[in-house]
Amino acid sequence: MCRTRTKPRTSRTPNPSDFKAAFCRRTYCNQKQIGGIFIAKLVVAEKPSVAMSYAKVLGATSRQDGYLEGNGYLVSWCVGHLVELAPPNVYDARYVKWSVADLPILPQKWQYLVSTSTKKQFGILQKLMNRPDVDSIVNSCDAGREGELIFRLVYQQAGCKKPFSRLWLSSMEENAIREGFAHLKPSTEYDALYNAALCRERADWMVGINASRLFSCLYGQPLAVGRVMTPVLAMTVVREAAIAAFVPEKFYTVALTLADGGTASSKRFAQKTDAELLLSKCRKEGRVTVQKTERKEKSESQPQLYDLTALQRDANRLLGFTAQQTLDYAQSLYEKRLITYPRTDSRFLTEDMAASLPGLVTDTGRTFAVEEPISIHVQQVIDGSKVTDHHALLPTKSMAKADLAALPAGERNILRLIAARLLCAVGEPHRYAETSIITICAGEEFSAKGKLVLSDGWRAMERKMLGELLGKQKEPVVLPDVQEQSQCSVSSAELKEGQTSPPKHFTEDLLLHAMETASADSMPEGVERQGIGTPATRAATIEKLVQKGFLERKGTKKTKVLLPTNKGKALITVMPEEIQSPEMTADWETKLLQIEHGEMEPSEFMTEINTMITELVKNTEMKKGVNALMKNKIIGICPNCGANVVEREKGWFCENRECRFVLWKDNAFLKRLGKRMDAHVADKLLRDGRVRLKDCKSAKGKTYNATVLLGTEPDGRSKFSLEFEGGC
Repeated sequence: MCRTRTKPRTSRTPNPSDFKAAFCRRTYCNQKQIGGIFIAKLVVAEKPSVAMSYAKVLGATSRQDGYLEGNGYLVSWCVGHLVELAPPNVYDARYVKWSVADLPILPQKWQYLVSTSTKKQFGILQKLMNRPDVDSIVNSCDAGREGELIFRLVYQQAGCKKPFSRLWLSSMEENAIREGFAHLKPSTEYDALYNAALCRERADWMVGINASRLFSCLYGQPLAVGRVMTPVLAMTVVREAAIAAFVPEKFYTVALTLADGGTASSKRFAQKTDAELLLSKCRKEGRVTVQKTERKEKSESQPQLYDLTALQRDANRLLGFTAQQTLDYAQSLYEKRLITYPRTDSRFLTEDMAASLPGLVTDTGRTFAVEEPISIHVQQVIDGSKVTDHHALLPTKSMAKADLAALPAGERNILRLIAARLLCAVGEPHRYAETSIITICAGEEFSAKGKLVLSDGWRAMERKMLGELLGKQKEPVVLPDVQEQSQCSVSSAELKEGQTSPPKHFTEDLLLHAMETASADSMPEGVERQGIGTPATRAATIEKLVQKGFLERKGTKKTKVLLPTNKGKALITVMPEEIQSPEMTADWETKLLQIEHGEMEPSEFMTEINTMITELVKNTEMKKGVNALMKNKIIGICPNCGANVVEREKGWFCENRECRFVLWKDNAFLKRLGKRMDAHVADKLLRDGRVRLKDCKSAKGKTYNATVLLGTEPDGRSKFSLEFEGGC
């Protein structure tokens, strides 16, 4: 696959002498004067915390309203998406009401709005961009598809025409920031990346708006549909259907414990009587004859460095963290300059990082009290051809100087995982000898397998770094050294019963893997990114499915499974194949990547989406017999009108459309008490009209117990009051 970018956009650990002079010229002598006006450069970050880091390095120390200023720089921030796609009613007022007759909604000229919550910061950026003393702008939003989109939409909405350049970082260390600003990239180098982001945003809007309205109107209730979200939900529904349909089959084996060590097992028997007959014969014979012995030396290669998805999987498996929790912890560590950019899909480093890597490995080992010598094989993790926007996740040099004990426990655990993976990835292979023995007893074959560790290699480092997280490890079975045609005594023989196992429920670890590998069989060779979504978006997809009531988490604190709700199953039941198919969304990801590389025209992609949406609306009809599946869960009786109260995405609503009663999940009254409206609280309020709450918090931070009483206003809306214990 050809590329428009010949050199990966990655940072390397800098040598200050390489760029010190250049940076001083561009930064500390940055302020220049034209026509009596001092000229400034505007730096736009994605978040305030990141902007603070840039400002510190650039010398912009004067705090203003919504930005920092100094040394010829203005440093401000976006706070995520300040500018968003306009809702359908902006294009036409009739779209306020949902109707199949109005579909498909396919904007010819796209419109954008600034949300009320972000209006102030957008206004600040707009003024800064258009200030007479600002001659150029630096797009310093996160180095990825979404970061590019966030900046450019603000730039365009603000009506700015001034030249801008791109800061592209993989690390928030001060040296990396200095080097990045000393070597800013032309904005044109990222035009294709912006086009891909724009296509993704608009295609998602078109699918979400049209499909959600179509199915909501057909089935008479709000149904959220998404081009990534729905296929992921479909995978969980299919998995649970396979588990429900699975019929376990019993099987029986005979196990012989050899006097010299090891256990040899027979083949599986479907009938217990056949296994019992063999057991009787073996006990009578009392010895086995060695028919064949085999020893193979094998090696287990070092694990690759982490990309975001691999980190999320391990964090879920070992720590019980959700994908979103892991991303949040990693983002915080990045902003604290303790790890490199987390939203990466690469598991390798570039060639220019090879020289500095041994020092980083040594510092990492010292930070985590690794006393034994560390093997460092740099070339195992170096392959620039497999690095796209960002290299693999690494700890930074700043980590060695940080107070790790002061970090929150979650961040500390994630940092340990990343550090452990680096030390393992550059280590020696794990070498072992696998032995197998085939024996004969009572005319039947019995096999035994053993393992002898020859060199622990990277496994020793893994145990050193992650010990307790790995859990108890099985000791390898060592078989006796026997010769072919020799005989061994049998110390005991027993019948063992087992049964075939169903597919496993999805944990987040397994679901992330399924998302990452979805449709791999149908993708052409050479495709860089397969599967559903991107490393940066997969966590949000899972969380959205949970929030909308399509998935629920069940299980212990450490091991939770993701199960589709009745609502989720119903949605997939009515979804056409093209919407729920992983192949479709994986194909989209491939085409977006082609746009990003300049290999596909955005107009071609959008034409395909328009055609697909049009055909969906034209050909979809209501399926009979599924309305029963769509019914929302009834949790109680409305205290205002006596109708059923059902759970929906944002709260518990009265089914009577004329009634205004609702218990909002985002309940302001309970928030003031430091509590939230959950299913238990809602149930108690509807059943008893009251609920006792412990450890409520006052405005001054004091705790108390109280009872919340539920009533209704004259118009049917809910109202709440407090009854304090002791009657006061």
